[in-house]
Amino acid sequence: MAVLAQDVSKLTDRYQTTVPSIVRKQMNLGKGDHIRYCIEPSGRVYIEPVRAEEGDPAIGAFLDFVEADIKAHPERLRAFDGALLNRLKALVDDVDVDLDAPLSPDDE
Repeated sequence: MAVLAQDVSKLTDRYQTTVPSIVRKQMNLGKGDHIRYCIEPSGRVYIEPVRAEEGDPAIGAFLDFVEADIKAHPERLRAFDGALLNRLKALVDDVDVDLDAPLSPDDE
């Protein structure tokens, strides 16, 4: 396998390192991006960018609508008041949810 480029980085006392600029540029990485470390059976390690999954188009369209509405009518924004919080709590306070429980056959 031909090597396009190589560089070296150093591990800190906390086992952190900086991805060299040549690698960041080649992989089109920016601040806050995620990378995945892959280890082959031979012991060779490589990294690859983790790209965000494509979002749900319905949610994206809804959020675009909300954003446009806020920009067009900022006067409609209101502070979240305690009365609404109390109303929401009254609706769901006695509902017990176990997020670790398996789904029922009806939910799968």
